[in-house]
Amino acid sequence: MKLNRIFLAALLLALGLFLYFTFSDQETNSSNGSVPVADTTAYNQEIRTERIEKDEFMRTNADSPIADKPAFTGLLYYGPDPAYRVTARLEPFADKTQKLIVRMSDGTEEVYSKVAHAVFSLGGSTHRLLIVSIGDTYSILFRDATSNKETYGGGRYLDLDADQLTGSRTVLDFNTAYNPYCAYNPGYACPIPPAENVLDVSIKAGERYVPHE
Repeated sequence: MKLNRIFLAALLLALGLFLYFTFSDQETNSSNGSVPVADTTAYNQEIRTERIEKDEFMRTNADSPIADKPAFTGLLYYGPDPAYRVTARLEPFADKTQKLIVRMSDGTEEVYSKVAHAVFSLGGSTHRLLIVSIGDTYSILFRDATSNKETYGGGRYLDLDADQLTGSRTVLDFNTAYNPYCAYNPGYACPIPPAENVLDVSIKAGERYVPHE
């Protein structure tokens, strides 16, 4: 009986150590920012499918900003990369009435509501982006080190669902970052990212951009 108790105690200790190091590794991965993807192949295919559907919309829909639809061959993208799918801590504003005046690409202005800051790790550093809303649309308007080089100079957008903002954390998937319509048609007026949403790292994910000659 004594040997059985010793064996059981050793087994429980081994199990405890296994669980400790397992969750410790998961916490370390989380602190580095990226959110683990259960099936990378399926995730990459999902991103590609969404892009095919968007290209079809841009090519055929009357609401598309593409003027010369017959000549349209598709948008430019970085390859899907789960490393740019990060978890962020939400820091909501205590004063829910705070507003932000956003300058538009045509020189006009719009008033957005400040929702929260999203704090996350990427590229070995901690970053902080402002989430804003107008109507039922919740977005992060941002520029990064690729802006005006590999991506649109006026910045890119990342949309969020309202239900993603009800807890203390959310997921930011920069693989879904997209260019505003004014990148493809100067007839559109687009919001310009606020100064605090300019990142000093390269976000090589989402839509790319090559200026039209």
